[in-house]
Amino acid sequence: MRALLQRVSSAQVRIDGQRVGAIGAGLLILLGVAPKDDERVAAALAARVVGLRIFADEHGLTNLSISDVGGAAMVVSQFTLYADARKGRRPSFRGAAGPVLGERLYLAFCDAMAAGGVAVERGRFGAHMEVDLVNDGPFTIWLDSDELAILPKASTQE
Repeated sequence: MRALLQRVSSAQVRIDGQRVGAIGAGLLILLGVAPKDDERVAAALAARVVGLRIFADEHGLTNLSISDVGGAAMVVSQFTLYADARKGRRPSFRGAAGPVLGERLYLAFCDAMAAGGVAVERGRFGAHMEVDLVNDGPFTIWLDSDELAILPKASTQE
């Protein structure tokens, strides 16, 4: 899974001119799913996001998590995070999961964030969305589950 986190003062999602979700201070999370991902990856990545200390404390240092500051999350599905533009002028999206798996793991990620104590607003999977945000900082972080040690190593028993 890939997640692009943007610390925001506010964010909202509109579909066909109708607001479907909005948050105040917190994180806008653009989330992409790969074909090899599963519920364990979704839960582990959500736990990593919930625990990241990327919010300022009373001294202006990034020592607080989204939970510590009572922030909310706006999670938007974003298969284009798996765009491959290495060849030609039209990106390939073969690295993204199909819609059935993508939606299932998008929802699992949102549920895991909520289980971690974060208020979660969502876009609508597969919809054309308009996303507005006020980036706080700006502060933007890229997470790729392939590059993170988020899953416990499988134990080998003889």
